[in-house]
Amino acid sequence: MFIGKRRQAVPFDAACCTTVDPETLLSTGSVADEEVELIHNDLFEYDFMREDYIPYHQLVKSADPTATLSQATGGQLEKSARYRHVLAPAGFQDELRAALLYKGACWGYLTLFRCSGRPLFTEKERSFIASLVPFIAIRLRRSSFIMPAEMKAELEAEPGILVLDNQLRIISTSEVAERWLSRLREWEAIGDGILPRPVRTACFRALSPTSVPSPAKSCIHLPGYPYLTIRSSKLNGPAHGPQLAVSFEQAGPADTLRLMAEACELSEREKQILDALIRGMSTKELALALHISVYTAQDHIKSIFSKTGVTSRGELIWHLFSRFGVGS
Repeated sequence: MFIGKRRQAVPFDAACCTTVDPETLLSTGSVADEEVELIHNDLFEYDFMREDYIPYHQLVKSADPTATLSQATGGQLEKSARYRHVLAPAGFQDELRAALLYKGACWGYLTLFRCSGRPLFTEKERSFIASLVPFIAIRLRRSSFIMPAEMKAELEAEPGILVLDNQLRIISTSEVAERWLSRLREWEAIGDGILPRPVRTACFRALSPTSVPSPAKSCIHLPGYPYLTIRSSKLNGPAHGPQLAVSFEQAGPADTLRLMAEACELSEREKQILDALIRGMSTKELALALHISVYTAQDHIKSIFSKTGVTSRGELIWHLFSRFGVGS
């Protein structure tokens, strides 16, 4: 992990790095030390279901997207319910959190932990991590969109459906959903009995009692597969407590192109031109439609090729249609 190289500058006892969908801020995967994985579900619950200090959705909107629990509580860690009920019982004391933003878009969350009895994180250490935020975010952004060389499997013909209770215990699942769960677990290197992080966070968002404008979904790019959309919805019925329906399906063109445009840092004009290219418009046609010269249109197209790592219109369209499923 990139931050591991800086461990001497900012000593920590455990860490977790979570990638997120920049639109919904829900997890698309994470890497966590074993000690953190044991309490990961509880940490998610406090971020989505409870009110506490320095939640990530607040850090994303802050002028400085980094904070420590000790500073936020004025050195009185016991004021934090997350500290009392999750961190302290697990042997942890302080947290240093960073929302990984680059040019206004959040690509992930980084959390560093210090064990009980160790010094609290200092302002100097927080400031050092803050200086790394854009560089880590750039790496996450670049890794979120990579033109795949080949597909690992045929595309799923239908969505996968998973039903859970409000404690996130699986009630029933379709064969397609089981295959996606297996792929996600393999990708995250977690056991068969563990619910993948993207599924967990979508479920917590769906169960959240607070009013959140973002939908309970995330779009994920598993290497060798088209973009996958995971969506969770709360079900009401005669069962004790609400149930959750989770769907797994190939992402639609809008989400795929949104993530591609974010990851490749396409300008608004380049997004318009990419949409025109996908619809089969010639350079002259799109120039007329956008009221720009043919030469300007050609310059924008070359820029799109450079940012997406292709060399021709045909290569770009082939990758989008055959590898990412755009337009299918």
